[in-house]
Order: sequence, then C-alpha cells, then structure tokens
Amino acid sequence: MFKSSKHIASDSEIIEAAENFRKGSAEAFHILYNKYQQNIYRFCLRMLGDSVIAKDAFQEIFIKVYEHRTNFKGNNFAAWLYTIARNTCLNYIRARKEHEIFDEVYHGQLRMPNSDIGMREFIEKSIAQLPVTLREALILREYEERSYQEIADILGIELSLAKVRVHRARLLLRKMLQPIMKEIHET
Repeated sequence: MFKSSKHIASDSEIIEAAENFRKGSAEAFHILYNKYQQNIYRFCLRMLGDSVIAKDAFQEIFIKVYEHRTNFKGNNFAAWLYTIARNTCLNYIRARKEHEIFDEVYHGQLRMPNSDIGMREFIEKSIAQLPVTLREALILREYEERSYQEIADILGIELSLAKVRVHRARLLLRKMLQPIMKEIHET
C-alpha cells in the first residue's frame, strides 16, 4: 500500500503541488499522496481500530480527494485532507455502530499488560474507548502532531474548543491509565 518516497517535499513544494493538483496534475497528486499516505493511514487505524477497515477508509479518502480536487481552496492541503479523512472515519464509525451488537467483554475492563507491547496495546485500547470527539482531537495532536489551529480547522470548531477537547481527552486517558501507572510505580 505504501511506497517510500526518496524525496520529502518541502512546504513550498506541497503548496505548489496542491495548487497543481487542484488543476488536475497527476504528478502533483503523486507528490501529495507520497507525503501524506502514511499519516492518513495511521490516523484511520487509530480512529477505527481495525486494519482492514482502516485500509478501506484510506482508499476511500484518496478517491474522494482526487474526485473533489477542484473543491480545494486555500493553502492548507493537510487540513483539507484530514477533514476528508475525519469525515470518512466518522462515517465508518456510524455504519459500524448501526450493525454492532454490544459486546460486554470488549467494553468491559481492560486487562493489564505484562510487557511494553502490552502497554502499547493497552494505551491504544484506552484511546479507542474515548468519545469520538475527544479521540480525534487527541490523535491529531499527539500522533499527527497538528497544531491546535489545524485541529480546529480540521474539526470545524473554534480554537478554544480544540484545546479543551485535547485537554479532556488527556484527562480521561490519564484516568483510564491510572491503575496501570499505579502498578508500574509499585514494582
């Protein structure tokens, strides 16, 4: 799915590629795809928690980006792309909720990890249990390293609300991780 790019495009090259892409350039699409493919896939994976569904969403996102390239306005291609990714992931989450049967084992208490790999899985499962509005803000800030202003733009909210959502997500995550942190400090 992912091709490595030998050349990482600079900010000015991304702006130029975005403008050329809007005009229909296949080469510009290739540059933008190579620049953002891994980040968008990781975003989908963290939002959806399933690699198969994340791959489907990822493909759908880049199809939408290509089909709606003339709708891109401005100079922040990343914010526009993440907005499409967010909306696509939310559609997948809504569709899954409509067909999902409540699984008490999955939604029950999480097992404590016994290793670093287990710790990472525990954190990922904890993030997956956050409300979607908090989860997406946290993922954009902590994993995608987006500024608060970019988060606000992507989510279509005020800057102050973006900061509040990230803060609340961190507080909830800290509360969820408190038992394991206590266990680690005791050993």
